[in-house]
Amino acid sequence: MTSTHHTRVRRRRLGVAASAAGLLATLLAAGPASATPDPGDAQRSPGARIAAGETPGVPGQDEIVHSRNIKHLANIPSTNPDGIETDIAFQGAYAYAGSYDGFTIYDIRNPKTPKTVTQVLCPGGQNDISVAGDLLFLSTDSSRSDDSCNSVSQPATEKSSWEGIKIFDISDKKNPKYIKSVETACGSHTHTLVPDGRDIYVYVASYSPNDAFPDCKPPHDGISVVKVPKKAPTKAAVVGFPVLFPDGGNPGAPTNPGVSKTTGCHDITVLPSKNLAAGACMGDGILFDISRPEQPRVIDRVQDNTNFAFWHSATFNERANKVVFTDELGGGVGATCNEATGPNRGADGIYDITGRGDARKLVFRSYFKIPRHQADTENCVAHNGSLIPVGGGRDIMVQAWYQGGLSVWDFTDSARPKEIAFFERGPVDPSALTLGGSWSAYYYNGHIYSNDIAKGLDVLRLDDWRTDSAKRVRLDRLNVQTQPDYRW
Repeated sequence: MTSTHHTRVRRRRLGVAASAAGLLATLLAAGPASATPDPGDAQRSPGARIAAGETPGVPGQDEIVHSRNIKHLANIPSTNPDGIETDIAFQGAYAYAGSYDGFTIYDIRNPKTPKTVTQVLCPGGQNDISVAGDLLFLSTDSSRSDDSCNSVSQPATEKSSWEGIKIFDISDKKNPKYIKSVETACGSHTHTLVPDGRDIYVYVASYSPNDAFPDCKPPHDGISVVKVPKKAPTKAAVVGFPVLFPDGGNPGAPTNPGVSKTTGCHDITVLPSKNLAAGACMGDGILFDISRPEQPRVIDRVQDNTNFAFWHSATFNERANKVVFTDELGGGVGATCNEATGPNRGADGIYDITGRGDARKLVFRSYFKIPRHQADTENCVAHNGSLIPVGGGRDIMVQAWYQGGLSVWDFTDSARPKEIAFFERGPVDPSALTLGGSWSAYYYNGHIYSNDIAKGLDVLRLDDWRTDSAKRVRLDRLNVQTQPDYRW
C-alpha cells in the first residue's frame, strides 16, 4: 500500500521548544539504570501529557518530510495498532520482519509494491530475527509460561518460565513451521548467526540477572553459544557460555553515574570474513576474535563514562578498520534528540581499529547524531542501521532513530561524519510522549527498508551520486548482525 500521508520535501529548522524539561530529566535519570533499556513489554500508549499543539520546527502529526535524494515508495501498515514492530532480515526476494506479536514475511520482488505473504503469531518480545537457508530464528526476552507460540507472560521468578531462541522451518513461506526451542540464560534479547561449515552458531546476547530469577542469576558476564547442525536443526543446543568480562565489566553507577552496569551484552555484530566481532555490552564496547566460534576471545575493550549510557549495537565498515557503536540513552523511550540533551549523548561513537592481530585497539574519533532536533513528545536515540555498500574506500550507512526517522550518513572521515539524507514522520502524538518511529533501517539490494514501530514497513529509494555504486551490489541474504564481505 502506498503511504497516504501528505508528503512535502523541506529542510527542518533546528529549533525546538524545551517545554518538557522536567519529564526529560526524569527519563534520562531512569533510563541508564533500567533493567530493560529497550521498550521491553511497554505498550505504545501515551505517556505524560506535555503540551498541546505543535512544536516549532517539527513536522505535524504523522507528516512525512525527507531530503530531496530520498523517495518514499511504499508502506504496509502494521496490522496491530498497539503492537511494536522490531527488526528485519532478508533472503532472496523476501523480507522477514519481527514484532512483539511474532513475525511477518513480505514479498519484496517489486519494492514499489511489497506484499504480505504470511503472518505468524508467536508473542514474546522482542522477537529479534535472523534467517539462514530454510531456518528462521527468533529471540524471546520476555518471561513466558512455556516455549510455545500460545504462551502467556509469566514472572521470571518462577522456575517453569521460559526464554530463549525459537527456530522455524520457512521452506514453505506461506506456512512456516516451529521446529525447535533452546532455552538460554537470561533469555535472548538479541542474537547473531555465525556460519561455520556444517553448523550455524548463534551468539545469544542477554543481560540484567537477578538473584530472584532461577534461570538468570548473577554473575552474567558472557554470552550463550548455541550450535545448530544445518542438517539436523532440531538437535540445536547450548554448547558454551564464554565469559567476556572476567573482571565483571563496567561497574556502572555510583562509580560511573548515568552509565549502565555491564551484566551481559545487548548486541553483537560479526564479520566472518575477518574472524572479528564487535560487542555492544551495556557499559562496554568490545572487539573480539571468533576464529574459534565456540570460544570467542576479547582483543580490546573500551568505555565511555562521559557520554555513553548504554552500549547498544555495533557496525563495522567495509575495510574492517572502523566500528560504529550506538548509545541507546533513555532506553529508546526517551526524548533525547532535543536541544537539552545535546549532540554527544544518545549518539553514535566512531572508533578506528588500529594495529594488527592481538595488538589491535579501538580508538575513539568522534560522535555522530542527527542534526535535526526532535519534539519532546518523540522518543529518539541512535538505533539499528546497516552499511550501504558503496565501495571505493568510502563509509556510508543508513540508521534508524525511532521518531527521529532514518538518517544516511558518511563517516569516511572518522573525525568529521556528516548526514547526506534523511526521512522521518512528525510525532505520533504532538502532546504526549508516545513510543513510535523506525526501529530498524537497512539497505538491501538497492533499497532502504524501515520497520516502523507504529506504522509498519516502509520502502524507500535513495538517489545520490555518493551511494549509486551500491545499487550494483546484489546479496542473496542479509542478517545485518552477520555482516557480509561485499568484495568490491
